[in-house]
Amino acid sequence: MAVPAGILSASRRTDIPGWYTPWFLDQIEKGYFFVTNPFNRQSRRVDATPKEIHTIVFWSKNYGPFLDLSAHKILAQKGFHLFFNFTINTPLKDLEPGLPDLSDRLAQARRIARDLSPVQLAWRFDPICFYEKGGRMFNNLDAFEDIAGKLAQMGIKQCITSFYDPYKKVAARIKRMAESGRPMLKFIDPGMDRKTKIIRSMAQSLKHLGMDLFLCCEKELMETAGLQAYASPNACINGHLYKALFGGNPETRGDYGQRRKKGCQCTKSFDIGSYEDHPCFHNCLFCYARTGLDVTEPATG
Repeated sequence: MAVPAGILSASRRTDIPGWYTPWFLDQIEKGYFFVTNPFNRQSRRVDATPKEIHTIVFWSKNYGPFLDLSAHKILAQKGFHLFFNFTINTPLKDLEPGLPDLSDRLAQARRIARDLSPVQLAWRFDPICFYEKGGRMFNNLDAFEDIAGKLAQMGIKQCITSFYDPYKKVAARIKRMAESGRPMLKFIDPGMDRKTKIIRSMAQSLKHLGMDLFLCCEKELMETAGLQAYASPNACINGHLYKALFGGNPETRGDYGQRRKKGCQCTKSFDIGSYEDHPCFHNCLFCYARTGLDVTEPATG
């Protein structure tokens, strides 16, 4: 049996298209990446040619710098198959202060769908956040239907979502910001009943647009609330999909290094990038990765 070709994930650890496209293209020219495991600090070489890599999966909130360099065309001409996870949320500066205007990001999605194909792009509205600031409650759902309508017109069929998960790194980041004089913000869990109503409402809105809803690592919500008729568990890295789209023999085994107990359906991939070497300066408040806020503000204590 032929050995399956790998999938390159670029990247769960940072926004490579938004900040590190020149570095990425340089490594592609060299034909390899060195990847350091963030837990045991061991490094390994990952060969990155069309022979070894079936599909490159990009994750980003801002494909502008990537598209400005025509990186998608360069990579396609080299023989790589490409898939794009594109997070487009309601434009709240409290939560995602470093992003271009929503209209710019929608234009980026339109360009990817036009230059390649809408089936090569999955829309992430992620995470859904509820938070308190200045004694008032907020959430980031207000522009969901407007964004969905515009993306549906481009032919995009997938919407992936999840609810905010608390991270110690985020709590420490918020504390540092408050100590430097910025407004204190507190994330709130809306509860299972409200989450259920939100998912049902989102799914119904998307159905009218010909789009399907997927949940990322929300197994408990799916099972407890009986949402199987409204949404499906998601594989953000999906070798079976890439095989259907592009043919060939990509990796399709499950990735047990991810959050399988939470419902992650991802197939195995090589995740490149580094928390330490590639901080993301979009400065999303809820991000589990290393942001510019973590780099430029001194730790307390």
